[in-house]
Amino acid sequence: MRVTHLPTGLAVAIQNERSQLQNKETALAILRSRLAQLQLEQHAAKISELKPPTGANEFGSQIRNYVLHPYKQVKDLRTGYQSSDPEAVLTGNLEPFIAAYLDYAIGN
Repeated sequence: MRVTHLPTGLAVAIQNERSQLQNKETALAILRSRLAQLQLEQHAAKISELKPPTGANEFGSQIRNYVLHPYKQVKDLRTGYQSSDPEAVLTGNLEPFIAAYLDYAIGN
C-alpha cells in the first residue's frame, strides 16, 4: 500500500453537502477562516518582533553612561554618541542623542 497524501479532514467537511455550490461555499468559508487565522498569527509575530525585549534592569543594561568627575562626559552606549556637557543632558537637552539614535535605528 502506498500513501500519496495525508488526510486533513478538509475534504470530508466540504463534501457533507449535496450540491457542488454548497460544497464550494463551505470550502471558501473554511479557507477564509484559515487565512484570517494565519494573518492574525503573522501580525502577532510582527508585533512581538517590534517590542523591545523585557527583562530585569541589571548592571550593564543601561542606555547611557554619565561621568561627572574627574572629567565630564555622557555616552550613549547604543549609538556611540558622546557629549562633554552632562549638565545640559541632565536638564533635558536630549535632541543630539535622539538624532543619533534615529540615525542608528535607520541604519540597522
